[in-house]
Amino acid sequence: MTTLADPRTRPTDTLATPLADTASGPSAWGAASLAEGTVTVAADLGPRDAEVLTPGALAFLAMLHDRFADDRTLLLLERQRRMRRIADGEDPDFSPATRPVRDDPSWRVAGSAGAPGLADRRVEITGPTDPKMTINALSSGARCWLADAEDAQSPTWRNVVEGQLALRDAIRGTLEHTAPNGKHYTLPSSDLTELPTIVFRPRGWHLFESHLAYTGPDGSTQPASGTLVDFGLYLFHNATELVARGRGPYFYLPKLEGYREARLWNEVFEVAQEALGLPRGTIRATVLVETLPAAFEMEEILYELREHCAGLNAGRWDYLFSVIKCFRTRGDSYVLPDRGQVTMTAPFMRAYTELLVATCHRRGAHAMGGMSAFIPDRRDPAVTERAVEQVWADKTREAHDGFDGTWVAHPDLVEVALGAFDEVLGDRDNQVDRQRDDVRVDQADLLDVASARRAGATVTEAGLRANVSVGVRYIESWLRGAGAAAIDHLMEDAATAEISRSQVWQWVTSGTRTEDGEPITRGRCEAVLRSVLIGLPRSAGDRFDDAAAIFREVALGTDFPPFLTTGAYARYLAG
Repeated sequence: MTTLADPRTRPTDTLATPLADTASGPSAWGAASLAEGTVTVAADLGPRDAEVLTPGALAFLAMLHDRFADDRTLLLLERQRRMRRIADGEDPDFSPATRPVRDDPSWRVAGSAGAPGLADRRVEITGPTDPKMTINALSSGARCWLADAEDAQSPTWRNVVEGQLALRDAIRGTLEHTAPNGKHYTLPSSDLTELPTIVFRPRGWHLFESHLAYTGPDGSTQPASGTLVDFGLYLFHNATELVARGRGPYFYLPKLEGYREARLWNEVFEVAQEALGLPRGTIRATVLVETLPAAFEMEEILYELREHCAGLNAGRWDYLFSVIKCFRTRGDSYVLPDRGQVTMTAPFMRAYTELLVATCHRRGAHAMGGMSAFIPDRRDPAVTERAVEQVWADKTREAHDGFDGTWVAHPDLVEVALGAFDEVLGDRDNQVDRQRDDVRVDQADLLDVASARRAGATVTEAGLRANVSVGVRYIESWLRGAGAAAIDHLMEDAATAEISRSQVWQWVTSGTRTEDGEPITRGRCEAVLRSVLIGLPRSAGDRFDDAAAIFREVALGTDFPPFLTTGAYARYLAG
């Protein structure tokens, strides 16, 4: 275990002095004495890692863990309890206890006021934070960049640290990258206000960072929280610099399952801002509504984050995964058809997005649309034409429904999405002032999962094979360190892989039959898996055997792991 000895260790007298680490950190941090525990590095260090893992940054992470590690654990336990209750037959609903918050018309969130670069978010490009992708995203012409340390990034130690370095360099206008083929990449400008606004997405509350060890005041040691590591390093090194360069520390918050988790985030923001000498409300956050429980607490989530909240995002793929996960043992009426047949016009999905827009605009928040998975292929005009048609239709629907912006996964789709939103927004930054008073969504609308199959969607042999194939190929890519993978002309990430494996698990458990009347059994799925593996191009060093083992565990096992990435991380990436 590396304990960051000179110059990368925290000296014994660090806690007694204000921290003015390097030019990368805040000018002074007098709250170092608040850290009672320690964070140490349990990994080999790269040539520039000390620029991120500074004494002050590690002390800041330790302080965050001192304050919030126990609260995080309690909330994760409550997640498990709620999931068991839903699986046992309890339906999620709007809580009577929080009805006063929903009924009070007086409160609003901060939105984009006082947050430079967040007023116009009509197109946001998403992608991981490696140097090449960082430069490509910041050269894309999008209004914002979702710098993704979560679903689109495999959490290898190198990805975690080098992603922080890439962001740090990009914010200061110094990032360059030379690819193995000799191609050189540079930023189009060193002026941050001329680039897409960076909105950073840390890992979800459920994920660990095993390469950093937190030792608490009681002497116990555990892996650090991936969430607090990602958030803490980014904020510590960049908040002051972002403000000085005309932007701010902005975040996407993933995988929240309710307002209590939003409250925890708000407390993290308050403590972090105070420790770093940032005015309250400097941080702005957009919450991804990508779990079924959170759909019933959108208003409460906004309320908890009021002075730090910019908006909500309709994270459609994780939302579908959450629906499957919640109802995976509830029988045939809760079974979703093939992933490719569940569109955003399905009644239960439309209820979710309509409610999100209406809720956001009532409270002065941005409503951000989701990701269409179609991507172009510069070598295949027919594929590109289909991707453009699908994305145009998707983004046109979102713009007319009242969304203030949307996501794309490929630079070639930025102009397509911009065109769709330009037609509706014109010269306006957003349409937050458009109140959707016509929207009426109740519990039954959000829970009407069967509406997708009533509309004619089915479970097919092709859909089963696609789920197995995509699941195995994505996991293999993730094990090699690539968390965003173009597979069959779709952009796949951890969320879409979760849909693939959870559908297979639900179909097997529910005794679902394909369109030919044949039941989906473990034996049938195993035969499909073997067939997929035989048809894949193999090479020395590929990870398909490991990927198949993981897929068998998370899709064909008796138990249902809540996330495929947690066990795979512990087994294959944590060493």
